[in-house]
Amino acid sequence: MPALAYGVGLAALAAVLTWLTRVYALRRGLMDAPGERRSHSVATPRGGGIAIVVTVLLGCVWQAWNAEPGQGMPVVLFAVGLALVAGIGWLDDHRPLSARLRFSIHLIAAGLLAVALWRLGYAVWLVVAGFCLAASLINIWNFMDGINGLAASQAAIAAAGLALVLPAGWSLLAIALCGGCLGFLPFNFPRARIFLGDVGSGALGYVLAALTVVAATRTTVPILPLMPLTLFSVDAGFTLSRRVLSGEPWWQPHTTHAYQRAARRLGHTRVTAACAIFTLTATIAMVLSWHLRGWFPLVIAATCFAFASWTWVRLQARTRLQG
Repeated sequence: MPALAYGVGLAALAAVLTWLTRVYALRRGLMDAPGERRSHSVATPRGGGIAIVVTVLLGCVWQAWNAEPGQGMPVVLFAVGLALVAGIGWLDDHRPLSARLRFSIHLIAAGLLAVALWRLGYAVWLVVAGFCLAASLINIWNFMDGINGLAASQAAIAAAGLALVLPAGWSLLAIALCGGCLGFLPFNFPRARIFLGDVGSGALGYVLAALTVVAATRTTVPILPLMPLTLFSVDAGFTLSRRVLSGEPWWQPHTTHAYQRAARRLGHTRVTAACAIFTLTATIAMVLSWHLRGWFPLVIAATCFAFASWTWVRLQARTRLQG
């Protein structure tokens, strides 16, 4: 019950902060204009993800304050990394920055997360995995933030599932992330009155990377925590690989992700709902498989990835044929 009250309180705070951010964005003219490389048709304020960042940082303050001696510094390092990712995103939402500068800051933040994991005493491979996952998910969540409600709903579902398997302190951070996303979503789905912006999308990826790696230390099958991330990882990974192999400028905005092509045919609401159902199913499967041993959890994870991959291929082929 205390955890539920904690999450509800942060969701309410995020809702108020999102509304205030929308007022600010309208006054400052922070708008995403429609275009051929965008999936929306109406100019919309951006930067609403700052509300989610604030809720997670408040969770970090709470965790660091109540941590056992020597355990607070990893949370501080994580929080500084989050502030860097959100900060460079906030600046980019106000005035476009170079991709090189943004990526450099992302790497610094990933490095801070790696140091935090090392301070927690995790194995070297987990420290390296944390660095790589943070650098990847920051950009994956940015790539996949293209239709109403998708990025925030996926993060909320993943965070809720990870909260059930994480240790107490990190579980509260997962609840903070879930609460922040739920407070933001009414302003972004089904009709978008404000977008996450780079401040929000990159931050979601960074937090999920940290939660995923910490969760991997709590199971005998470390790939299980990746299951809630399957949909985004498959669509972003396969689409990026295809663009690179075909010689396209992969760093430029585009609308060739499977979810974007599906949204043009089915609409934002249906696609976001379908993606939520898939990720919710994958997350439930992760939780139910958490304490199992042997091959069965690996088969579950592999089946989840295989189905997402098959769906990506089918959607890309069908939407290309339909023009």
